[in-house]
Amino acid sequence: MSLNNIEEIATFIVADGKGILAADESNPTCGKRFDSIGVDSTEENRRDYREMLFRSKGMKGNIGGVILFDETIRQSAADGTSLRDVILGQSSLPGIKVDKGLQPIEGCPGETVTVGLDGLDGRLKEYASMGAKFTKWRAVINIGEGIPSDKCIDENMQALAEYAKCAQDNGMVPIVEPEVLMDGNHSIDECYEATDRSLKSLFVHLEKNGVNIKGTILKPNMVTSGKDCSEQAGVDEVAKRTLDCLMSNVPAELPGITFLSGGQPDVRATAHLDAMNKIGGFPWKLSFSYGRALQAPALKAWEGKPENISTAQDELSHRAEMNKLASLGEWEEKFEVR
Repeated sequence: MSLNNIEEIATFIVADGKGILAADESNPTCGKRFDSIGVDSTEENRRDYREMLFRSKGMKGNIGGVILFDETIRQSAADGTSLRDVILGQSSLPGIKVDKGLQPIEGCPGETVTVGLDGLDGRLKEYASMGAKFTKWRAVINIGEGIPSDKCIDENMQALAEYAKCAQDNGMVPIVEPEVLMDGNHSIDECYEATDRSLKSLFVHLEKNGVNIKGTILKPNMVTSGKDCSEQAGVDEVAKRTLDCLMSNVPAELPGITFLSGGQPDVRATAHLDAMNKIGGFPWKLSFSYGRALQAPALKAWEGKPENISTAQDELSHRAEMNKLASLGEWEEKFEVR
């Protein structure tokens, strides 16, 4: 793969309906996933699980990039091949999560800002030397009584912009992830408003910090009802409201938007993406950067047992293929029947 600059890397990741496998769960989060199948979260088990995912045949042609956790980018497969090279062997690019998690914002109850700018340049230089081609930083926006506040949104979007500039200065594509959480009983209208405010602020700060939009990928939430809302918006409404919000805020020169799944069931996340691509009429690639919505069926099938590896890989391959079809607006529910 001859990719000479960040614009080419960003375009490659989302070309031809490809999307991103988010495999950057922290060790505690990975531990919770493993608890659900009764597997100990040891370094070796985490390595085996991720190697299994990365060697799935459905990676090739469907997954343009894989977001890794710090532990994983340093690991080698059981046969000694670095996991980075396993990913490259699937015609996919290795990327790395670089933020350091959430910190409460003083004077803003229930709100956080993502930290990790201290020492970021040095970390990025090391990751670039290890072959990482792109990076990810997640901001978290909660909806609740009187929140999100302007302070919370602006502090998070300023941090995202500073991170993005630093990543580009080190030759890597930044994925900027302003996630408005599904947690809560808010309506789809409240989600729209919080997402709209977040995206407006984000692109103001990216421009102010001199970030090259053509070498950036946006990883937003979809505009949905809150998880506990009594009235859940249907697939078509989610698709329409999400597109309206993006068209109002996202510059045309951005190469790709790769949605997070945010806790949506796997098939529902695929259906939403497909519905948007069937509507069409937007200037960017509209694709996926899913964690649970790609991994959940594979994790369940694996159960930590070597004899289940092939079945688990088939599950990941199926979800990767379904989401590629959705990115092209060619998915149908009947394809889920196997």
